[in-house]
Amino acid sequence: MGSRSPLLALIADCERGLGRPLRAIELARGPEAAQLSGDDADELRIVAAGARADLGQLEQALTVLSTPQLDPARTGSTAARLFYAYAETLLALGRRDEALRWFLRAADADLEGVTDAEDRVAELG
Repeated sequence: MGSRSPLLALIADCERGLGRPLRAIELARGPEAAQLSGDDADELRIVAAGARADLGQLEQALTVLSTPQLDPARTGSTAARLFYAYAETLLALGRRDEALRWFLRAADADLEGVTDAEDRVAELG
């Protein structure tokens, strides 16, 4: 696999699925990950945050997701998934009101219906 591989997030997510969240985090910190940008970087960020959450490291997961890409003005499926992951992490941390705001942002960004953010808003609202 060459640098800037769009498959890196998929590989890291497979490591999570195999019960190896530390390996997923290692991949997300590697030199190949540093070369990613745009949606590919966001997807890897979502996976890395999920791996942190798998380990019970919720504050670290939130830190992974807290980047300039977490811009409420963004739209599209990747932005919606990023906002959704952020909202889920906030909810897991007991920050319900903030989570609701980010689920609303995920629903607004989700032009293709890739998340159930609207359902989550209804549950929490």
